[in-house]
Amino acid sequence: MNDTGQIDRRSFLASVVTAGGALALGFDIPFGARSTIAAAGDTEITAWIVVKRDDTVVIRVAKSEMGQGSSTGLAMLIAEELECDWNKVTVEFPSPHENLALGRPWGDMSTGGSHSISGSHELLRRAGATAREMLITAAAAQWNVAPSSCSAANGVITNGPSGRSVRFGTIAETASRVAPPQSVTLKEPKDWKLIGKPTKRLDVIDKIQGRTIYGIDVRVPNMLYAALVQCPVFKGMLKSIDETRIANRKGVRKVIRFKDAVAVVAETWWQANTAAEALEIDWDPGPNGMVSSQTIREFLAIGLTASDAGVGRQQGNVADGLASAARRIEADYYVPFLGHATLEPQNCTAHVAGDRAEIWVSTQNGEIALATAARAAGVSPRNVIVHKMMLGGGFGRRGIIQDFIPHAVMIAKEMGQPVKTIWSREEDMRHDYYRPVAMTRMVAGLDNDGLPIAWHVRLTGHSILGTLTPFAIRNGVDAHFQEGFVDDMPYDVPAYCSDYAMRNTHVPVGFWRCVNHTQNCFFKESFIDELAHAAGADPYDYRRRLLGKHRNAGKFLGVLEAAAKAAGWGTPLPQGVYRGIALEEAYGTYMAGVAEASVDPDGKARVHRFVIAIDPGTVVNPSSVREQIESGVAYGLTAALYGEITIRDGRVQQSNFDDYRMLQMAEMPQVEAVLVPSGGFWSGIGEQPVAVIAPAFCNAIFAATGKRIRSLPLKNHDLRRT
Repeated sequence: MNDTGQIDRRSFLASVVTAGGALALGFDIPFGARSTIAAAGDTEITAWIVVKRDDTVVIRVAKSEMGQGSSTGLAMLIAEELECDWNKVTVEFPSPHENLALGRPWGDMSTGGSHSISGSHELLRRAGATAREMLITAAAAQWNVAPSSCSAANGVITNGPSGRSVRFGTIAETASRVAPPQSVTLKEPKDWKLIGKPTKRLDVIDKIQGRTIYGIDVRVPNMLYAALVQCPVFKGMLKSIDETRIANRKGVRKVIRFKDAVAVVAETWWQANTAAEALEIDWDPGPNGMVSSQTIREFLAIGLTASDAGVGRQQGNVADGLASAARRIEADYYVPFLGHATLEPQNCTAHVAGDRAEIWVSTQNGEIALATAARAAGVSPRNVIVHKMMLGGGFGRRGIIQDFIPHAVMIAKEMGQPVKTIWSREEDMRHDYYRPVAMTRMVAGLDNDGLPIAWHVRLTGHSILGTLTPFAIRNGVDAHFQEGFVDDMPYDVPAYCSDYAMRNTHVPVGFWRCVNHTQNCFFKESFIDELAHAAGADPYDYRRRLLGKHRNAGKFLGVLEAAAKAAGWGTPLPQGVYRGIALEEAYGTYMAGVAEASVDPDGKARVHRFVIAIDPGTVVNPSSVREQIESGVAYGLTAALYGEITIRDGRVQQSNFDDYRMLQMAEMPQVEAVLVPSGGFWSGIGEQPVAVIAPAFCNAIFAATGKRIRSLPLKNHDLRRT
């Protein structure tokens, strides 16, 4: 047994976030950069593009693939400008250590915030255009003609006047020696051949045939397995262990003690996990051992009237507006912590030898994975090799926060050979970084026409930034927690104030798919429906009347009208089915959702059809966008119906999918995606659709039952008609 010290989750994460940020800032992409990882016989044109002799083009994608289809979309951006044969394109993932060693030719390798396309489109199109011009220049020199007389299409360079042509695979080696052009001209959207066309994903066939290797699938020679048991109360400590029950167990190699956890290392995962379950562990829960969901809710409620709120947006005089209003509407809303529940539980395989470390890990941010492993191993980042594996779900869990790496690295260092550390499903569920618990009190004053003239939004809850990067909070203002209520709040209200009282708990919080928009859209769009009802107005028409002065009112109206039209708003529905609507802008993407739902006599609510209209500016792959919308509906409905992490005696009560239920196939509604890209900008799609699901669904429930839903999940409500 060995005491390797304590892992302070928050201070450790703050340090690696800072380290990762240092890696990601202040660089200039060298478009002619080359790496050292091309296979023998292949020709690397630049670090992004390898051309094989048979004209196969390997495109390197720096972002992680977790089922969102970004590896296909990002490859399409390069292929569009490269003018290669798309049917001969494959994708590979460059490694973070190569990126660091070569001066970061692939740039930022983080995958989150729906930024893969929006943050990479110009970079990747320029990379494709640069390689295309190098290929054309090489062919022109071979023919002794001007490059301007040549063009590329479908993997072939052609000289117009002579009709001569050469394949990419034939001219690639010569092209690799051409100096990259200092500047390139990108195609106009009207000339795109690939971008905007529905395209089959490149990763699907391997997944269907079982060839894809996820982090949990990794096998390396001489590998052992570790099961981790962490203190069930966050910030608690280990007091003692009784190993009597596992003494002399077959396959068990070692029990490793940390100040906040215990690891059992064995020859197989089953041996390690069953031994860990058999250990008698005495924990010191510390001061948080009496915390419950109820005490947390009471703690947040104090923030509803506290004086320490930071103002995120203010205009006009709210107090005077409320005093002069013809009618005043007030409501409190609440949402619980939510887990990520990735299908692949957290895991990491590590090997530490001397001053070098190597890890195999499912990560959304390879550079932070590298920085985390280096710090845990006590070695230089340049001595760390990171193998980025395919992810079995991310949703923000495997992004900035990578707490599944440190223990794995230190266990491997202690054992002196490769060790795969796997979190059991129970460990994964009970040691997540959860979507924050949040509460709001909203007060609005309506004029004689039922329109809001004053609106005060008070938010309170656990701040992600206040926990991980407190230096980002200025004067108590956490604009991140107020997403959807600040500059992105679309509605016209003369007097408006949104403020936030931070109330952090001992429960760790982190980024969750669409983050704070998921609760704030539920709050805002449910309350707008309350105002419409008070005004005796149709919810769709009421929203249209309030969209006029926002700088992006046209985009909001575009998606709102598209969703309503596609859903047939105002037309008859089958008996017992009712509609609800919601609107939001998240991370630069505009969307509106219409739910068609029913509530049966036993109080069971069900969505039959969901229409989502979305404007991300530019759509790269419509097929992936539709898939992400369908995924967002499933994820959002799961949270709305069942999602709830509860705390008792300081610890998470849920442990697996039996008590943290997922949406079942029979519950999945028909989903209709309406793409209305207005052009001129690039945004994301992976997170955003989740935001409008709960409010549209709950507004439909109100239409069906007259019961206003002000807290989630719906499983806690009696929806039977009274």
